[in-house]
Amino acid sequence: MGRIGRLPEDLANQIAAGEVVERPASVVKELIENAIDAQARRIVITAEYGGKKLIRVEDDGIGMDPDDARLCLERHATSKIRRADDLGAIVTLGFRGEALPSIASVSHFRLRSRARGSESGTEIRVNAGIIESVVEAGGPEGTMVEVADVFYNLPARRKFLKSDAAEAAQVSRFVTQLALCYPEVGFTLTSSGRKVISVAPVTNLSDRLYQLYGDRQDLVQVDREFGGLRLHGFIAALAEQGPVRGPQHVFVNRRIVKDRTIAHAILDAYSVATNKERSPEVHLFLDLPPDRVDVNVHPTKAEVRFKEQSQVHQLVRHALGDALGKGPAPELTLRTSDVLPGRPMQPSIPGALHGGSFPSRWAPPTSGGLKSSPTTYTTATPDPTANVGANFSSPGAQVPEVRPMIALGQFRDTFIIAMDDEGLCIIDQHVAHERVLFERIMERMTNDSLESQRLLIPAVLELPPAERAALISKSEALARFGFEVEEFGGDSIKVTAMPALLDPNECDTALRALAEDLEGLDRGLRLEDALKQIAATTACHAAVKAHYPLTLEKMHHILEELRATAYSTVCPHGRPVMLRITRREIEKNFDRI
Repeated sequence: MGRIGRLPEDLANQIAAGEVVERPASVVKELIENAIDAQARRIVITAEYGGKKLIRVEDDGIGMDPDDARLCLERHATSKIRRADDLGAIVTLGFRGEALPSIASVSHFRLRSRARGSESGTEIRVNAGIIESVVEAGGPEGTMVEVADVFYNLPARRKFLKSDAAEAAQVSRFVTQLALCYPEVGFTLTSSGRKVISVAPVTNLSDRLYQLYGDRQDLVQVDREFGGLRLHGFIAALAEQGPVRGPQHVFVNRRIVKDRTIAHAILDAYSVATNKERSPEVHLFLDLPPDRVDVNVHPTKAEVRFKEQSQVHQLVRHALGDALGKGPAPELTLRTSDVLPGRPMQPSIPGALHGGSFPSRWAPPTSGGLKSSPTTYTTATPDPTANVGANFSSPGAQVPEVRPMIALGQFRDTFIIAMDDEGLCIIDQHVAHERVLFERIMERMTNDSLESQRLLIPAVLELPPAERAALISKSEALARFGFEVEEFGGDSIKVTAMPALLDPNECDTALRALAEDLEGLDRGLRLEDALKQIAATTACHAAVKAHYPLTLEKMHHILEELRATAYSTVCPHGRPVMLRITRREIEKNFDRI
């Protein structure tokens, strides 16, 4: 007797359900996708106990006649495809014909549907995959599916479900994603008696984002077409002040997916602008001809395969990079003073304006600046801003997004106070100069190496073993930046040369910071990532420091070079370059508007 046997139909359905129905949220997703394919314009979802006790999805779609209502509960029965050629260009969300029979096999299931124009509908009840009744029923046009006690007949599966709150959160996440992707459809989600989502149909993504997330000034719009592909949506700006992690919603032809190619391109685009580790918030929609993407590679249709994978990566990376370069600086909100009329004012803070300069905006900058002290720039160390005004071609020079600014002065020799045609700007001089130098260094590295200066007396540094090994292993990359390091016995290294743009007093500190940064990264660090890290650290230590007085001319140079950079609102380490106080905010607080 052979060892291979045919599985009973109910067991085969339960196994199939394990592929399609991972958790209650999976049921919600499948039922909503069916409703969207049925041309629904309003979908109402009800969940109890995170969907474990009850899931109900009601829609106003085209509905089904009695024959279709019965047939939809049979495996591999679908209205979405007719022949094998259809698999090469799928345009619907559901097409396998497995969802409903799989769901019905692991729950108490009820379906009621009435086709448009029909006088009555059909109601079918199923328990654990066995049809209990089929009756004529009333009800509105459209379809209602009710799923109770999911996995009640599979306790081994049910015990692996998470808490009610965790499952409810997953249901909410799926509904949010589908609502984002289909703004023309209205969605209502009620979870355990509480209305969680309620959005009316709208005409565009911006309105739907506002419905779900409110006013989001920290998101940047993306819109790019290339080679028959279009990418559009919204992503987190570089200068956002909140967490560096957020929801990542990626849709391909209006289908929720998790794709490694797109995910890598997203991180790649952000890493070009900043080394700050982040999983940025994105809401991205990729549209392409259906015959250039295979959506039939995963049981739950969560993954896709692209015909031109490199082209997709290139489109996403460049589209996000351009959008990030145009991102706005964060805006400040003023608070009116609580000092009442006639009440004595508090004395000023001693030293608050120390080092301040207050030039006339009509006075041209002079090479000597506005400082009265003749010793301001006579230090023996190199001036870190001496080459701020040098010519160099920046990737963002063609599309500057920072408005021309007039430098008004410094606050505490640390922040440049400037104005443009729309308000006041507060610029961190160190962070701004760091961004300028970083882009200059990275551009120079594409063609040549940085200029180096030999040390008359080599410097010897003692480092922890791991950090010393990290520097030695990257000695070739360091040489491209002007550092020459070699082993010197024990835990020491010898430094014989350093970048010309670095103050010699910064060499020790910069190398120690580099050693710590490189050692803290993964051992499999790519050369490109190592170069960015070295460039960021070198720029940080070469940039003008806080508490450093600047002439008006040098302030002007920093602001002009900043305008020519690609990502002028954030430094390579992720800190904001500037804050803005808009004209509207100022006028509002003076009761002028």
